Amino acid sequence: MDDVIIVGPCSAGKSTLTRALRQHGYQVRLVAQEHSGVPNLWRRLPARALIYLDVDLEHIHQRGRSMFNAWILSQQRERLRTARAAADLYVDTNPLAVPEVLQTVLDFLNLAHITPSHESAN
Repeated sequence: MDDVIIVGPCSAGKSTLTRALRQHGYQVRLVAQEHSGVPNLWRRLPARALIYLDVDLEHIHQRGRSMFNAWILSQQRERLRTARAAADLYVDTNPLAVPEVLQTVLDFLNLAHITPSHESAN
């Protein structure tokens, strides 16, 4: 069982957060639910916490995806609807720098008594 599953639209920070949590010793799975036609793909992988990262179109563009449009974001959010509803933690990454997103998630994991499953890579 993984410690954490991370879902969210493209450019929400899933890959960055996954790498950072792994450096802290967590077993993390990034589920590309936003690209899947299987509504509950994330449920097929057991984990102790489901984290949903969100982002708006303006910030997606600021993060380098200028061709990403509102229709694609709408489609991804629809595919993520059940994951968002079931998430143990929802993080709006728009106003946050990468270290703030990481600290928000680490604080949540600490409060939820979810400790890393293996030693830190540091």
